[in-house]
Amino acid sequence: MLGVIGGSGFYTFFGADARSVSLDTPYGPPSAPLTVGTVGEHEVAFLPRHGVNHEFSPHTVPYRANMWALRALGVRRVFGPCAVGSLTPDLGPGSMVVPDQLVDRTSARADTYFDSGGIHVGFADPYCPSLRSAVTDLPGVVDGGTMVVIQGPRFSTRAESKWFASQGFTLVNMTGHPEAVLARELEMCYAAVALVTDLDAGIESGAGVRAVDVFAEFERNMVPFKQLLHEAIDQVALERTCTHCLAHEGVQLPFDLP
Repeated sequence: MLGVIGGSGFYTFFGADARSVSLDTPYGPPSAPLTVGTVGEHEVAFLPRHGVNHEFSPHTVPYRANMWALRALGVRRVFGPCAVGSLTPDLGPGSMVVPDQLVDRTSARADTYFDSGGIHVGFADPYCPSLRSAVTDLPGVVDGGTMVVIQGPRFSTRAESKWFASQGFTLVNMTGHPEAVLARELEMCYAAVALVTDLDAGIESGAGVRAVDVFAEFERNMVPFKQLLHEAIDQVALERTCTHCLAHEGVQLPFDLP
């Protein structure tokens, strides 16, 4: 089964024929009940990252519960669409980008399932190459980029934006960590799919980033963004063949994966 985790403004993915599944986890309930439907030949589970009414801010999203619930339902491959700011004028609003690297600038988030046992997970390449290629093979998609994940819920200062850009980062986001690493710990393939909603504060002069503008830009691009994800899902093989995301070979885990 495939999973899709919807970001800000992305609260539904199926029509009326989808079924709702409520799950609890050792980490509490996920952001919302999961909905399960079909895209082409694939069974797909959808979860709105922030809740159905955007109840959760980026730093309060129950990331561990979300990823655990998807895995418990049978999901093994996950697309993580998200809204991002751009740190380069080359990627303007409406650009769709599949990053290949991540930089974590969050703090105090529960970002692992392994609080004991000395478990270390390889994360040099944080995104699944198979899922990435399913999106990057589609026309109009930008292949690659480094997404820096900030704590939120505030946007960056101009100085922070300029600093991130000077490091060669191309995108800024608030939810990509710990989602990606939790997927790796659960041995689920994961790829972020980013929709640029704005040029970050240090890249463009003016009033800076405003939430109302971010949501409006995301809404303007929602139809083509969802269509892109449907087309990407159609590109994914029915059987999982990726070994890149199997992180625990030869390791005795302190608990069984769901």
